[in-house]
Amino acid sequence: MRIAALLTCHNRRRKTLACLDALAANAPPRDAALEIFLTDDGSTDGTAAAVAAAYPRVHLVPGDGTLYWNGGMRKAFGAALRLDFDAYLWLNDDTILYPTALSRLIGTWRELAAAHGHEVVVVGSTQDVVTGELTYGGVVRRSRWRPMAFTMVRPAAVARECESMWGNCVLVPRAIARAVGNLDPSFTHSMGDVDYGLRVRKAGYRIWVMPGYAGTCSTNPPLGTYEDPRLPVRQRLAKMMQPKGMPLRAWRILTHRHAGPLWFLYWLWPYLKVVAGSFVRR
Repeated sequence: MRIAALLTCHNRRRKTLACLDALAANAPPRDAALEIFLTDDGSTDGTAAAVAAAYPRVHLVPGDGTLYWNGGMRKAFGAALRLDFDAYLWLNDDTILYPTALSRLIGTWRELAAAHGHEVVVVGSTQDVVTGELTYGGVVRRSRWRPMAFTMVRPAAVARECESMWGNCVLVPRAIARAVGNLDPSFTHSMGDVDYGLRVRKAGYRIWVMPGYAGTCSTNPPLGTYEDPRLPVRQRLAKMMQPKGMPLRAWRILTHRHAGPLWFLYWLWPYLKVVAGSFVRR
């Protein structure tokens, strides 16, 4: 069984190498072989050279510095898809896998596929390295009236089903990758992983959170982002339009595709919320 690990990076050499070190320390099942595809999105800190020196068998995919997460992962995924692997492991370059994470992901995938008679996507949850709190993983909709609001599924002793996922640690088998395809180029940084999970569900497949945690990955603080309520409303709206925010076109595509007949209202809501919040604080 051949598995392709997919990563993207930009100017955080130490974190990228630490992630690769943890991945290399993982022992896959005896019948599994792992290859790594890493998009280096125009790093200027020597990431590509350091990776090539430490891990010469890694497939380095070049980027021009404008790909961000979705674009970089899409490039790595595309390179691996052409070689037709049995499964594809999405991995953030700031995620540090626990030593048994890879074998547990593969084991959960095999068990669930056998039990349900069809392929499944398996999500590995991550936790904060200091607090131990859940940071990323599988998600479910909060209610039928809030189709674009998600809450995370806490990992348990048994696998738990979810509706979509954050893309920090995800195992996608070949059959689902063939049916759903690559990440959508409509998204630049965020949203592409959630969109992919919802597309998996629409294609008739199921997504499961594996038992326990796969590793550590801390969340990014909201300070200085569009989620920072201390910033002026104009600055928050400007940050929403940036690739790492909530760009109008990308958010429109996501809501139009997955929010149902009232998608237009869900599309406008985040921007109206920022504006309304500024008046409330005044």
